[in-house]
Amino acid sequence: MSVGLRIGLTRHRDADLATLATVAGALAVGLVAAAGEAPARGVHADSAWPFVLAGLLSPGAAQVLVTLAIAEVGASRASVILGAAPLVSVTIALLVLGEPARAPLVIGAVLIVAGGLELARERGRPAHLRGRGLLYAFLGAALFATRDNLLRWLSLDTPVPPAVAAACALLGGFVLSALLLAPRLRSPTLRHAAPFLGVGVLFGLSYISLFEAFYRGRVTVVSPLVATESLWGVALSVLLLRRTELVGRRLLLGTLLVVAGGALIGVFR
Repeated sequence: MSVGLRIGLTRHRDADLATLATVAGALAVGLVAAAGEAPARGVHADSAWPFVLAGLLSPGAAQVLVTLAIAEVGASRASVILGAAPLVSVTIALLVLGEPARAPLVIGAVLIVAGGLELARERGRPAHLRGRGLLYAFLGAALFATRDNLLRWLSLDTPVPPAVAAACALLGGFVLSALLLAPRLRSPTLRHAAPFLGVGVLFGLSYISLFEAFYRGRVTVVSPLVATESLWGVALSVLLLRRTELVGRRLLLGTLLVVAGGALIGVFR
């Protein structure tokens, strides 16, 4: 999704349109998945409203920030910072849920922070990539982590099946995105929106998969796998965006540190 967004933004640099079209494409996938699941597992619409509210966090506000981050700092660097979500997740667990602070969690946090510092110290990134995008990405990661904790908590005691829950969250995110961004669109056309709608299909598939995962597995199982998104984002950037992303040693080192830290936090939480 990150790499697809970056490619689309190089052709039509409109972050508002990119965000709305991406979430719209994801919502279409979510509705199809929910329709396929409903005959066997029902809809339970009266119990689904908390997932709509969760969608205000992500993909609502979070996707706005992620698109800005990718536009400002590129797909590979944004992906690395998004991999820091386990750091925020464990911070929430320590401060709000009262989970104990064990050594592997602290080490994982230090590794993630070290990875972020490597990106901040990077001097070889292209001049057109702005450092403020790293801040946008981290804020997006914080919203992702909050959403993940909320999703896991909601999934423990709800009759709402996962695809329906995902569709509801995507609906909430689309409504918020439309309210924030639609008034600012500059004469959007289907030709300009089409690439981002395709990116939204990828985003929707990942969103459905994420909900299915949290319904079936503990955060300690799912989180380390999700943390590998940094590796995938950088690897795909090397393959598809080599000329514009300029992946260097600091970026690769930051990626490895963030992924290792996220894996430690996920395994030992």
